[in-house]
Amino acid sequence: MSGDNATNNAASLFSLRGVRYTYNKRQTALDGIDLDIRRGEQVVLLGANGSGKSTLLKLLDGIISPSEGTMRALGSDIKAVAAGEDAFRFHREVGLVFQDPDIQLFSATVFDDVAFGPLQLGLQAQEVKARCDEALDQMEITHLAKRAPFELSGGEKKRAAIASVLSLHPEVLLLDEPTASLDPRTKWVLVNLITRLGATGKTIITATH
Repeated sequence: MSGDNATNNAASLFSLRGVRYTYNKRQTALDGIDLDIRRGEQVVLLGANGSGKSTLLKLLDGIISPSEGTMRALGSDIKAVAAGEDAFRFHREVGLVFQDPDIQLFSATVFDDVAFGPLQLGLQAQEVKARCDEALDQMEITHLAKRAPFELSGGEKKRAAIASVLSLHPEVLLLDEPTASLDPRTKWVLVNLITRLGATGKTIITATH
């Protein structure tokens, strides 16, 4: 490895080399992925449905580990993270927003969903409220704080799901098809909100077709 490559790897939040992932030892979802993502970058994973975008996001989030190849994320071997080693710290720094927001919204109110993560960190009530207020404001849904998730529109649910991750103050935000099934106007609203998050310096990786 050249000196320049070594420097690039050291500066990368994520470094994948020859990564392959196979479901049930039969269906190959990813094959030979080489990828470096640096702090503060805005990255789009573009491809058709079934091309492996969601699988790659799960790898970046440490939910699964490569079948073959090597991968480091935020200084950790992703295989160790997926096995549970230091996973709590890792998932504070890397937040995944699933394509279906109903997976992440399960509490009685939007505020409770956004507060769930900070409460698991053992933060004081004042700090939890401050984080929730900040996340709700970033997604422009403060007025929905007391609403039940099932009462929300599709776009509102997406924004609430993102807020529930932002309240953890992650360094990296992973978004799986954030504009799927939304009308054109709501898509542009959400895209603009995500763009503003990127302008704050967050590393954002978005999968979209």
